Amino acid sequence: MAGKHVTREYLSFGPELRRRRLEADLTLTRMASLVHYSKAHLSKVERGLKEPSQDLARLCDAELCAHGELASLAADRRKAAHGCPDLRSCGLSRAEETTGEDPARDRLATRRQVLAAGILTIPGVGIITRTDSERTDNTIIVDSFRSIFDHYRQLGQISDPELLIHPLIAQNALLQELLKAASLKSRNKMLILSSRYAEYIGWLFQESGDDAGALRWTSQAADLAGAGGDPEFASYGLVRHALVTMYQGDAARTTSLSQRARALGPPPRIAGLAALREAQGYALAGDHTASMRAVDRAGALLGRVGISGDEPVIGSSNLSDPAEVVRGWCLHDLGRPAEAAEVLGAQLLRIPRSATRTRARFGIRRALACAAAGEVEQACACVSGLLDGEGIPGSATIAKDLRTLSRVLARHPKSPPVRDLAPRLAAALHAAS
Repeated sequence: MAGKHVTREYLSFGPELRRRRLEADLTLTRMASLVHYSKAHLSKVERGLKEPSQDLARLCDAELCAHGELASLAADRRKAAHGCPDLRSCGLSRAEETTGEDPARDRLATRRQVLAAGILTIPGVGIITRTDSERTDNTIIVDSFRSIFDHYRQLGQISDPELLIHPLIAQNALLQELLKAASLKSRNKMLILSSRYAEYIGWLFQESGDDAGALRWTSQAADLAGAGGDPEFASYGLVRHALVTMYQGDAARTTSLSQRARALGPPPRIAGLAALREAQGYALAGDHTASMRAVDRAGALLGRVGISGDEPVIGSSNLSDPAEVVRGWCLHDLGRPAEAAEVLGAQLLRIPRSATRTRARFGIRRALACAAAGEVEQACACVSGLLDGEGIPGSATIAKDLRTLSRVLARHPKSPPVRDLAPRLAAALHAAS
């Protein structure tokens, strides 16, 4: 029958959903009200006439206490298509092979690019010859580049990530040129700072939707840190890789990469961030107990760490309690949207107003949780509040949640708040994408 074709891998979900629903003594009407989908839609899913979304599968899994078994039957097919590249296979030769572009664009900067980045106008810093640099206090260079880096991280909260990539690549290239003439005492500090530049550039590539570029730069960051006497930073490369696979919906790889990072025995902050990625991997797999345990472990680790001003902060510096924010994130992925909305709502109040990108990321996630919990008006109010403020910056990862939110709200076409929000939401999605 035209339009009724369902792939083989989905055939087992509908009957299993029906079996568990009947076993729980729930009518189709009651089940539909619990997961906030229409009875007609749920009926078609049970009969194999519609493919279940991953969100529906997780909601049903949570309501029927299936512990991830039901959700696993509807695992998103797209993650296989994404094919997340391996961290160490994302070298420059791979980039050249897969994109057909000159990989040097990711690591070198011409003098014109350096000039465009504004480096030459910074007091105490310029295109310095080896002779000049020997008479220059390397501390001034490190402090200047650190100040530039901090400013760019602030810009990253409000700017399109693609606008920042090339200026930062140019600055990092110049920093590495200055390394050649640096004293041995300053060399390690400059290498560590260069590694933080590379890691941030990788994050910008991910925000631009280029996962392979993100992993190439993360790999380079780990190499630079190791050369600067910080081999433990390599474990953070695995944490960043886990973030990429998490956004791709790959539960197994997210958990595995996080566990590998923790096994390397990193310092508490990196170990805590690894535990958060592990929690998100377990949440994608529907394992509530393991996910919440990992969040608690992360909270204990991160609670032991103070923020030092000596080096750039690893990970977000805008979350006062990263573990609780991720708890809310995980609760949504575990099919517990009402709990997620409550946790995220409380944590959003603690995010600085200046952190526009961070507020948008978790604000949209809260709106998504509200919508999934049936609180449609509250979800629309969350998004309106973001749009009335600083807006939603360009971001491939935020756009993913916006697309999901748009689909969820589309199930309520008669809702006045949904109709009023629709054109603004469409514009926000276009901008974020």
